[in-house]
Amino acid sequence: MRNLELAIEAHGICKSFGTTRALDNVDLEADSGRVLALLGPNGSGKTTLVRILATLLRADAGSAQVLGHDVTDDAAGVRSVIGLSGQFAAIDDLLTGRENLVMVGELYHLSPGEARTRAAGLLSQFALTEAADRRTHTYSGGMRRRLDLAASLVARPAVLVLDEPTTGLDPGTRLDMWVAIEALVEDGTTVLLTTQYPEDADRLADRIVVLDRGKIIARGTTDELKSQVGGAIVELSLPDPTEVDRAVAALASVGTVLEADRERGWVSIPAPDGLETLRAVMGHIERSGVHVEDIGVRRPSLDDVFLALTGYRPALSNGSSAKLST
Repeated sequence: MRNLELAIEAHGICKSFGTTRALDNVDLEADSGRVLALLGPNGSGKTTLVRILATLLRADAGSAQVLGHDVTDDAAGVRSVIGLSGQFAAIDDLLTGRENLVMVGELYHLSPGEARTRAAGLLSQFALTEAADRRTHTYSGGMRRRLDLAASLVARPAVLVLDEPTTGLDPGTRLDMWVAIEALVEDGTTVLLTTQYPEDADRLADRIVVLDRGKIIARGTTDELKSQVGGAIVELSLPDPTEVDRAVAALASVGTVLEADRERGWVSIPAPDGLETLRAVMGHIERSGVHVEDIGVRRPSLDDVFLALTGYRPALSNGSSAKLST
């Protein structure tokens, strides 16, 4: 029997493309009226899972339901309750913003009057009224993303799927998008959000699922995931970024470096023993002769969780990605 508290349920989802296993036995549950974030690096399988849930792609194995509608056996039912905003804005550049929304409304069989009324309301909601009658090829990237989100809401879907909604946005526009998503949830919309940006998940999600190489490797609230890093983090800021490699080598006996950024001259390492770890770090750095501009202890961020769980960190001297030892 279906759990009425869940908007999305998926069990044992598998999908391969040739020899590539895009999804490997994925289970997923999204609570009604909440935000579930799928967090993972590029190529982790997030978009493949979204396309299956939106009935755009058929799974090789497993089952999934959206508000009780099976994605395979009742695709029409799923499409009647779901809205989808993909990675790239699906709008017609030859039409104005208003015309785009009216067209979507008519595709959903709204009357011309209803479509125009709905379009006007959404243009106002997403701060696009002044640009409503301009052709969308004149819109900025942020405006196009807002219009695309508005288009996904024309039919007032109970479940909204947002695939990488903040990719390519500047900080101010990203904040606007966060506020818009939060307002939708306050109105009762269930949101499934995919992102490669931990700050998106940290700000918006009630629960987070971390996906890597087609498998779920962690799930929980932000605080639950942060606790997996092991507590505090020691951060070092170096005045000379070229000394990052030496700092990493000096700290090898203390622990596994979480982040080593050669552009910023920034190094971070888990501090399971708090101040004792800090003292050990300071001792090793002093003996190595590396100059430190600033050093301190802080709580882990979701970025730290992401790096630790997926095993990736920024490039060191060779300019290529390096994998953390596990």
